Amino acid sequence: MQNHSSNHNGELHGKVCFITGGSRGIGRAIVQAMARAGADVAFTYQRSTEQAEALATEVRQLGVRCLACQANVASPDEMRNAVKQVQSEFGPITILVNNAGINRDKSFLKMTHAMWDEVMRVNLDGVFYTTQLVADEMIGAGWGRIINISSIVGQTGNFGQTNYAAAKGAVISFTESLARELARKGVTVNAVAPGFIETDMVSGMSEAALSQVRAMTPMGRLGKPEEIADAVVFLASPRASYVTGQVLGVNGGMYM
Repeated sequence: MQNHSSNHNGELHGKVCFITGGSRGIGRAIVQAMARAGADVAFTYQRSTEQAEALATEVRQLGVRCLACQANVASPDEMRNAVKQVQSEFGPITILVNNAGINRDKSFLKMTHAMWDEVMRVNLDGVFYTTQLVADEMIGAGWGRIINISSIVGQTGNFGQTNYAAAKGAVISFTESLARELARKGVTVNAVAPGFIETDMVSGMSEAALSQVRAMTPMGRLGKPEEIADAVVFLASPRASYVTGQVLGVNGGMYM
């Protein structure tokens, strides 16, 4: 972990970054990368308080402020409270990373309404609620970065994932539409679409399925969470000031 990537010279110093679903996997890597780039970081988590607090403690050792907020992204009230807490402790949120996501995989004819609803509420409605809570302040400041984590599955579809693919595809359309609305207000809106990344979500796949994924990926391997995090830091940085409405695929060439 320590030796990964440069610290980007503290280019996000003075920024306040809010990340949904930050205690593990890709979200955890984004929390660490944002902090290494100098931002103060707050993140939501749902269950594992111990894991979340341990991450916050680790991040503070990098010399930035860090706050772990227990909140379900599918609950507008919980997210409102979390955002208020961050604003009162750190000030206005200038970078938002909508990362929280779940999957409830089943072939379409066997998929229950509950499986559909749960994925939509977390992966799509959560993006709407959270973005609406912070966008106004970014517009007022004349500067902001909104980065939505979509998925290669939102671009290509995937067997047994009609709910997940529909939600992640919708996140891309949401990104493009909001980018048009906010472009003249100093706020960029972009998406990162990870391929298959070494996380808990992917490690649940069978070895046969994983070797098939590797075979279908030109680079012949799974991605690392840090590789997604670096793309997010770039989109948040001054280096990406003319980039908006884009989907950055980080997928080893699996979809191009």
